[in-house]
Amino acid sequence: MMTMTLAKAINAGLRRALEADPKVVLMGEDIGRLGGVFRVTEGLQADFGESRVMDSPLAESGIVGTAVGLALRGYRPVVEIQFDGFVFPAFDQITSQVSRLHFRSHGRLTAPLVIRIPYGGGIGAIEHHSESPEAYFAHTPGLKVITVSNPSDGYWGIQQAIASDDPVIFLEPKRRYYVRGEVDPDVSPEPLHAARVVRSGTDATLLAYGPTVQTCLDAAEAAASEGRQLEVVDLRSLAPLDDDAIVASVERTGRCIVVHEASRSGGLGAEIAARVTESCFYSLDAPVLRVTGYDIPYPPAKTEHAYLPDVDRVLDAVDRAFAY
Repeated sequence: MMTMTLAKAINAGLRRALEADPKVVLMGEDIGRLGGVFRVTEGLQADFGESRVMDSPLAESGIVGTAVGLALRGYRPVVEIQFDGFVFPAFDQITSQVSRLHFRSHGRLTAPLVIRIPYGGGIGAIEHHSESPEAYFAHTPGLKVITVSNPSDGYWGIQQAIASDDPVIFLEPKRRYYVRGEVDPDVSPEPLHAARVVRSGTDATLLAYGPTVQTCLDAAEAAASEGRQLEVVDLRSLAPLDDDAIVASVERTGRCIVVHEASRSGGLGAEIAARVTESCFYSLDAPVLRVTGYDIPYPPAKTEHAYLPDVDRVLDAVDRAFAY
């Protein structure tokens, strides 16, 4: 058992994947000598060489396009998009090419590549550095979308994503990079697309992923002091969603609140709310509620605290769920 930050856990997972398979290669802006903006790839180029941990030009479409070619030639490329807002120059490559190769070729071709994206707010960054673009990719058939919230999932999840023959969007909540947690390299990981109950409860279900999992855990702790037992489910996989785990939790508690940083309209919360309503209609004691970012561009750093879901907003939603 080791204690490490999320950033170090992903680094350790990448290292293990590089050691296990010579066809694994890393690409991205400043990931080699610098070790990445968040130092997630620190030390890997020194140990594995420039031919396997490659500093790329500042051209996201070129990075992903090159990775497609490598994947078709039998490699397992892992590319880093330096910040969430920088993924859009590669959006056409991802949604028009990467996602469709397997389907277009009638199953003859696979695209085993991983696109790592630090995402979300809470770090006081400038414009285009605090986006939450997950719904775009979860809406795209052919892509798997994963997001981790803790070091153990970071360590195992990146290895599972690399081993997958499907293209994986691997979302890393940047404001949780330096949160520490336990990692056991000898325990078999949970399935890549399985949700996990991280706190059991009986009165309401909080569905969260990535950066908001800890927010919901904090809210559940606060609610316990008032006699309410909230269940917190870390979704972990956004495409596909683990419908069975979601339904099982909501059927136990009778209330559901979905929490994410992305804007409200068209967000993952809307899709989840629709699925819960369809599957759990007769178990619900209140409508499915959402606590999200607002339908505005991500705000300046000094006001982002008012945009991001926090404990008070989650508890307010819980109160509203009990008012029905």
